[in-house]
Amino acid sequence: MQRLLIYLLVCFPLLQLRAQDINVLIKEGDHLESTLHEKAAFDKFKEVLRIQAVNIYALNKCSELCSRIGKRELGNKARNDYYEAAQKYAALALKLHPENAEANCVMAIALGRTSLEKSGKEKITAAREIKKHVDIAIKNDPQNYKAWHVLGRWHYEICSLNLFEKAAVKVLFGGVPKASLAESIRAFEKAKSILPGFVLNYYEMAKAYKKNNQLAKAISALDSMLLLANTTEDDEQIKADARKLLKAWR
Repeated sequence: MQRLLIYLLVCFPLLQLRAQDINVLIKEGDHLESTLHEKAAFDKFKEVLRIQAVNIYALNKCSELCSRIGKRELGNKARNDYYEAAQKYAALALKLHPENAEANCVMAIALGRTSLEKSGKEKITAAREIKKHVDIAIKNDPQNYKAWHVLGRWHYEICSLNLFEKAAVKVLFGGVPKASLAESIRAFEKAKSILPGFVLNYYEMAKAYKKNNQLAKAISALDSMLLLANTTEDDEQIKADARKLLKAWR
């Protein structure tokens, strides 16, 4: 009994201190991300994991940030290293909490990053995994705007398969997963209703409207997006790409 008392007197304050450290680091990481310092934010969340390896919030944040940072890397190796890390962090989060909405969402994002550079069988295999995770994310958190965005992108990408890819998928899998531009647009609009300031969502939604022969709505989406504040490091480049599209579409 005396040993237990000594243990509690020594360890309980240490556990409280660690919890305080974690809370401080998470707040710092969130602040760095919101002020467009994503690599510094990533480092903060990694510090959280060094203290508490099972912190689901930090695992999800590390995965999401790796997907975003990796996209901006110019070299293939650096980009792929980040994408691989994004999947590993998401996999750890899912191992701890298989039904966690955000963990499923960041896994869908990570898989989406790598699958964009694939074709045929690999692309469809990844697409099936993405759909599985995004469905779980939306089921468990219908207000997860990122999951709705990924679902919109999923429908768009499946609808954009070329004839060779569709033929290969039919042979290998017996057909292409059900997808439509109408569902793509619906998902993007849902993401917009949840978070109207999500810059990337307007860009991808505009492409879906354009592909669906709704040019006026596509242009309107991009015009609206250009008025929004930047909330990620990608947003300035997304706006530059949007201006190029507007120049071509008008």
